[in-house]
Amino acid sequence: MLQSNSYDTVIIGGGIGGLMAAYRLKKNDKNIKIAVTERGNMLEKRKCPAGKNNTCVHCGICSITSGFAGAGAFSDGKFNLGTSYGGTLGEELGDDIANLYINEVDKVLNEYCTSGIPTVYKSNDELKLKCIQNNLRLLDMNVKHLGTDNNYLTMQNLINDIKNNGTDLFAFYDCKSVIKDGDRYKLSYENGELLYAKNVIIATGRGGANFVADFCKTNGVKTRSNHVDIGVRVEMKDIIWREFSSKIYEPKILYKTKTFEDRCRMFCFNQGGLVSAENNHGIITANGHSFAQKEKKTDNCNFAILSSIKFTEPFNQPTEYAENISRLANMIGNGNVLVQRFGDLIRGRRTNHHSLSQNTVVPTLKATAGEISPALPHRILTNIIETIYALDKVAPGTANDDTLLYGCESKYYSIRPEFMNSNFELTDGVYIIGDGSGICRGLSQSGAMGIYVADAITGNIKM
Repeated sequence: MLQSNSYDTVIIGGGIGGLMAAYRLKKNDKNIKIAVTERGNMLEKRKCPAGKNNTCVHCGICSITSGFAGAGAFSDGKFNLGTSYGGTLGEELGDDIANLYINEVDKVLNEYCTSGIPTVYKSNDELKLKCIQNNLRLLDMNVKHLGTDNNYLTMQNLINDIKNNGTDLFAFYDCKSVIKDGDRYKLSYENGELLYAKNVIIATGRGGANFVADFCKTNGVKTRSNHVDIGVRVEMKDIIWREFSSKIYEPKILYKTKTFEDRCRMFCFNQGGLVSAENNHGIITANGHSFAQKEKKTDNCNFAILSSIKFTEPFNQPTEYAENISRLANMIGNGNVLVQRFGDLIRGRRTNHHSLSQNTVVPTLKATAGEISPALPHRILTNIIETIYALDKVAPGTANDDTLLYGCESKYYSIRPEFMNSNFELTDGVYIIGDGSGICRGLSQSGAMGIYVADAITGNIKM
């Protein structure tokens, strides 16, 4: 008989990947004993104190990025129904198997989404052609949009069911280490608690990059560094991108810059949305959200423009590099996200509160009016400006003087471990899933990875 703190499987991280793994393990074996540990709070208790001003107050553990349902809990609730973007799971498993498991995630969402039928936006050849004609590449596939509000309710329903089916859920359990202890693993937590497990699933997300790095180093798992994406959150009148957003909902567009031939991408589009601030271990960065309910829509849309940087040896600290740029932006913004008008950026002048108050685009985030160029390296800033002008060709008005740029927004990805096998096993009985694996970039593939590993543990992999 298992002891009270001993489990068949402990899942470190209660985001979409960890939840899908817990859900599937119980579906496959109702007698399996599972615990899900999460460094943040329970979903229903995750409250951001920023209030109406939408200004980060620097909580110790950010309720937006940490807690059950993960960083995706308050996201736009976009689920990509394919492998064209959102990670490289298709390369790891093959597109057929990856799509099969993405469809499994979709089935779970349908089961727990009780707030109406989500909208599914289909691909669009006309918009693809328009982008190609302007040296842009539209990454287009079917996307299911729950909206921030419906996504929250869906995740809460899933969590409630997982708990009711006998899985133990532990909030404010920040895992320090996973150490082999005979025929099982000992998990130590910052709160002094110890858990034991035969199998461990690491589902810590991007925020757990250091935890994954430490585990790999301690256990001799070879790794390689991933790239980082650094840029800004862009906000403008929603009508400018209505031709795209009314047909495919989320335009994801790639552009190869002319000056440096670097890869820039526009993604995370929020129709009628708002810009938000996130606290990532004391670093305040910009992000964006959008609601499904019409009464919560704004007159604006927002999206990220990020410049991709892939470092070569001997440099091996891409995450620290991106964090330091964000810290510099926070320093200039007096501990807050910076915002600057595009017209001011082009003319080399600082945006102040007076010019911002006269702007036709009303900012949805209370950010510090200022100048982003001192924070961003010249190459990245040049790439962003070129991309805005390129996007203006397919959505005229993007390069308006009153377009707002919030800095910084950065996406850094976990190191990419070398797996023992195709089941994403790092060492015997320790698996890794989601964004923390260096493979996933979004909700669908993270969830699919969780279900796949659960099937691997219980011997039920679909082929």
